[in-house]
Amino acid sequence: MNEKIVNPYYDRLPGSYLFSTIAKKIKEYQGTHANADIIRLGIGDVTTPIIPAAIEAMHKAVDEMACKNTFRGYGPEQGYDFLREAIIRGEYTPRGVEMDPDDVFVSDGSKCDVANIQELFAADVKIAIPDPVYPVYLDSNVMAGRTGFMQEDGHFSEVTYLASTAENNFQPELPKNPVQLIYLCSPNNPTGTVLSRETLQKFVDYANETGALILFDGAYNCYIQDESLPHSIYEIPGARNCAIEFRSFSKTAGFTGVRCAYTIVPHELGKLRSMWNRRQCTKFNGVNYVVQRAAESIYTPVGWEQTKAVIKGYMDTAAMIRSELTAAGYTVFGGEHAPYIWWKLENGEKSFDFFDRLLGTCEVVGTPGSGFGPCGEGYFRLTAFGDHEQTKVALKRIKEKL
Repeated sequence: MNEKIVNPYYDRLPGSYLFSTIAKKIKEYQGTHANADIIRLGIGDVTTPIIPAAIEAMHKAVDEMACKNTFRGYGPEQGYDFLREAIIRGEYTPRGVEMDPDDVFVSDGSKCDVANIQELFAADVKIAIPDPVYPVYLDSNVMAGRTGFMQEDGHFSEVTYLASTAENNFQPELPKNPVQLIYLCSPNNPTGTVLSRETLQKFVDYANETGALILFDGAYNCYIQDESLPHSIYEIPGARNCAIEFRSFSKTAGFTGVRCAYTIVPHELGKLRSMWNRRQCTKFNGVNYVVQRAAESIYTPVGWEQTKAVIKGYMDTAAMIRSELTAAGYTVFGGEHAPYIWWKLENGEKSFDFFDRLLGTCEVVGTPGSGFGPCGEGYFRLTAFGDHEQTKVALKRIKEKL
């Protein structure tokens, strides 16, 4: 094969994808420990079944697909109106946010949208990314050639990093260098912390003053327990002129296996909204009808109560992890408004070294903090999406063996 036809920027990616590396390590351990009883608190996949209201809606929709009068073929690439309207009614209206259904673009995952959105922007656009944060923001821009080369400290030369650490209470400062794209994530994955209204206002003001665009990942917004905290960036005055928001049903409603999400591109963004619509119409055939009916059911009174109960279950597990580790003398963050615990390691231990020690000593799996960025080194992420009783066992092993 002629190497000249290959995208050279893929060679700049830092090894394999974080969670692929973890899966490989687990497989290697199992290969030498045939009777291993591994408890997985690493990848943030859900374990509670999809709520009854959504299952009932899927069954009904499947029956419709078997009848000539109600059969559906290709649906609108932007999503069916019944779901777009339900999203606004369920997510935005209660927060005092006005939204046009045409601003809602239903998709098969916010990870896909966050990665694909960069196609709309010039190759030389300057980006700012929180550190630590979900890897897809950085990796998708590495693939596009915007990041420069990785330096010895783990940072890319052309990226402005927004440190989100205990030292600044996980509230990043404004970019020190001029940028045109700013990624923000709240509640943050991996730290489990929430950006304050004051912090978001600061970034919105900066974006409107400089012409920058904010790409706001709110996939875990439904886990925020304090109603005074912002759930959407559109609760911040001026945000409609400078922000795109990403949301997901994966963690809200357990849709990791059926795939449904949505992105908000306000009509105030004009050309960008038209470009995203064009991109979706060209490269995406829409989320299937059955799944969209299931997503709609979440916003019924019964569906929302069932959804809140599932979220409460995960947050009860998060509270347990936070409480048990704190009582054992460890320093932890998160777990109050998100299903992630951000565990500060002791004595300068490297996060991948701790991964190996935790697996070998306790047969418990978490996620090394360094996989989320250089500022994540010295930390470790645990997820509350695991089975509650199994998580109890994991914590018992940690307290007794670690």
